[in-house]
Amino acid sequence: MKKSNFILSILKNKCPRCRKGKLFKNDNPYDLKKVLDMHDNCPVCGQRTELEIGFWYGTGYVSYVLAVMFSVFNLIWYWLIFGITWRDNSIFHWLIVNGIILTLSMPLLMRLSRTLYLTFYVGHDPEAENLMNRRKVEKNIQKIPSS
Repeated sequence: MKKSNFILSILKNKCPRCRKGKLFKNDNPYDLKKVLDMHDNCPVCGQRTELEIGFWYGTGYVSYVLAVMFSVFNLIWYWLIFGITWRDNSIFHWLIVNGIILTLSMPLLMRLSRTLYLTFYVGHDPEAENLMNRRKVEKNIQKIPSS
């Protein structure tokens, strides 16, 4: 069985348990009406996505940390390319550029924060897909009427 990559599965918004199933119903994060529509269970392994009522409130903290890290990254590249000083008000130009970039990347950051938050609570199980398949087979066997 091919070993799945932890970082890549997070960036692709895959289930943290099996690292194969899609967490979100729609692949396009810029379809703003459906940006946070998630499957109730992972389509591959059956892992619940909302572990309890109000589970996703914690993603606000994760999203905040991601936005701060992203802003620091933007500050560094802007400073290296254009330079920032107080004398010519270039800090305000960076604030405007950073605000625009953050606004445009917010759907991506919101999805990433949900995936990261779920990953904090659900561990990887390489056998999760096999367990789900065995359960399906057992259910089908039980449905077969005996003669």
